[in-house]
Formats: sequence, C-alpha cells, structure tokens
Amino acid sequence: MKMIGTEKMRVEDCEWFKDFVRMADDGYRMGWHERNGGNLSYRIKDREAKEVSDSFNASVWKPVGAQVPELAGEYFLITGTGKYFRNICIRPSDTLGIIEINPEGDSYRTVWGYVNGAEPTSELPTHLLNHQVKKRVSGGTYRVVYHAHPENIIALTFILPLSDEVFTRELWGMMTECPIVFPAGIGVVPWMVPGGSEIGLKTCELMEKYDAAVWAHHGMFATGVDFDLTFGLMHTIEKSAAILLKQMSTGRERLSAIDQDQFKELAERFRVTLDDRFIDQGLTERI
Repeated sequence: MKMIGTEKMRVEDCEWFKDFVRMADDGYRMGWHERNGGNLSYRIKDREAKEVSDSFNASVWKPVGAQVPELAGEYFLITGTGKYFRNICIRPSDTLGIIEINPEGDSYRTVWGYVNGAEPTSELPTHLLNHQVKKRVSGGTYRVVYHAHPENIIALTFILPLSDEVFTRELWGMMTECPIVFPAGIGVVPWMVPGGSEIGLKTCELMEKYDAAVWAHHGMFATGVDFDLTFGLMHTIEKSAAILLKQMSTGRERLSAIDQDQFKELAERFRVTLDDRFIDQGLTERI
C-alpha cells in the first residue's frame, strides 16, 4: 500500500520487484548465467506502475530497434546490458531498470534504475517483440520473458536435428511431467547472431504457438504468466535435457519408452492437447 504523505513507495519494496530479483538469483544459482549471460523482463501491471510512479524520473527517448505498437504506454522491468545476474540481488538499481514505451511503440525511455549509466539488455528488441506476441495470443495474461543459457539444452543443439518435432518428442519422452508442463511443445531457432530484430522476429514466429524456444548453440527463451511458471518451464525443459544426455551417454539402446498410446492416455488424464506430430514414435528411430 502506498505510504501516506510525501514519502514515496520504493520500487525495491514491491512484491513483484522482489519476485523478479529472486527469479534472477535462482537462475544464477542454477548456473544458467555465466558472466553477463542471459536477460529477464517483466511487463508491469498498470496498478503496479502507479504505485511507484512517484519514484520515476524519466530520461530521453531512445529507439527500441523494433516496432511494438501493441506495447504503447507499457512499463517494463528489465535487466541491463553487460550486467551480471550474480549482482542483481545486491545492486538492483545498478543492474536493473524500468522503461516506458512511447505512444508510437518505437521508442523507450528509462524511468527508474540503471543508476550508473547502463542501458537495457542488448536483447531489448527480442524481449519486446516477444512480449507483444504473447500479450496478444494470451489475451494479456503473459508478462514474463526469460532468456538463459542452460548447458544441457545447449548441448543437445549439437547432437539433435534442429527441429521442433525432434526436440519436443525427445524431451517429452524423458519425464512424464513434460507433456503436461509444455503441452504445445517447444520451438527451435537455428543459429543466428543475437541482439537484433532478425532473431527476435524468428523467435516471435515460434512464440505464436509455443511458450519456449531453443536458440541453437546459445540458450533458450521461455515465457509465462508469472515468474514461477516461467522459471518452472525453463527448469523442467533443462532437467529433461539433462536426463536425455545421461541416457544417450550410456551408449545403450532404450529398453522402454513412453509410446503413442501412453501419450494419448496422459493427455486425456490431464486434459491437455498433444499434437500427433510430436508423439510419432518414428521420430526417435530417425535420430
């Protein structure tokens, strides 16, 4: 609740801010953010922005590097370029910032944070383009976009065909929970130079139907309604990738696996829809 009188409500005291910092620190402790690797953003709710608006101090407008008219007037909490996730919990106003998108959706300005002259992540165009897609396809419920470098999913991009079907089928097959956690599957982006609108647009194509996309030889993007679901999605996919690598490293053939009928039984039990192209048993045989 906002303080009565002249005292401002601090951004750092808000629960949504604390949840952001906790998720960033959890990702670092998982080993997904070496050096300044990875980035995280949150589309702030209107009431949350109003609660801390007295703490805002707007800077000059700068180009986004992409067109995001559906995000006009929105505020985002987002990690800074060159900043280390390991420092977010101890220096939040240095490593994080809040930006505002202009009415045309082509520029932004910092209104809080980045105290030592930092800027938003170099992946800003990708984050905002994907926020725009997920806001539209989810009816506004999705608010978190997360990019990390989980080592096992990256390793798989060197040994599995870079296709949505193969990655989804193989990861679903490692843990029964996987088709329940990401029933729509996951997408795969071939290697591209990061930090520009091209890779952002390619990821957007996948985010029209998936909540997660693997970047070949680089990492993964995950999106969700809140911090728990988004972190949980990344964690589940990475754990499944680790199990797959362990199974493959034995050099032994699989003596059992979840078959097509069992996938369908699982879908019925948990009331999820699984695309038949992802449960084709022949996919495994063709790897």
